[in-house]
Amino acid sequence: MLHRASEGLSKAKPYHLFEHLIANILVLLISFIVVVALYKLGEDVLSLLVSRAFDPLKHETFQTVFGGIMTLLIAMEFKHSILVATKRQQNIIQVKTVILVSILALARKFIILDIHALEAAKIAALALALVALGAVYWLMRERDAWNMEHGRQEEG
Repeated sequence: MLHRASEGLSKAKPYHLFEHLIANILVLLISFIVVVALYKLGEDVLSLLVSRAFDPLKHETFQTVFGGIMTLLIAMEFKHSILVATKRQQNIIQVKTVILVSILALARKFIILDIHALEAAKIAALALALVALGAVYWLMRERDAWNMEHGRQEEG
C-alpha cells in the first residue's frame, strides 16, 4: 500500500510528502485503536454472556453494545476517509466526510443517551445539530449531483 502510493508522490512537493506520511501514520494508529476497541467490545459482550446479563432489550445493555459498535464504525469510517484521500492524492479530509463522521458521532450519542439524566434543552440542541448536519450533507450531495449534470468538478 505504501509503496504504490509513494510512487505517485515521488515528484510531489515536500509538504505533500509530509502530509502523506502523516496520513499513513494516522491510518496505522486508527487501525490499532479499532483492533483494541474491537477486542474490548468482544470482551464486554463475552462478559455479559457469561454472567447471563446479556439482554438486548435492557436499555443499559443496548447502550453498552451498540455504543461500542458505533464507536468502531466511526473510527473505521474516519480511517477509510483518510485512506481514500491518500490514494487520490487530494486534500486529506473532505468536508462531506467530516460531516458524515459528525452525523455518526451524534447518532452514537443518541444511542447511549440517558434521557433522564440530560436536560431537555441539551437533547433539543443535539437534535438541532443533527438536523443541521443532515441538511448540510444533503445540500452538498445535491451540489455534487448538479455539478456532475453540468460537467463541473468541485472538491469539498
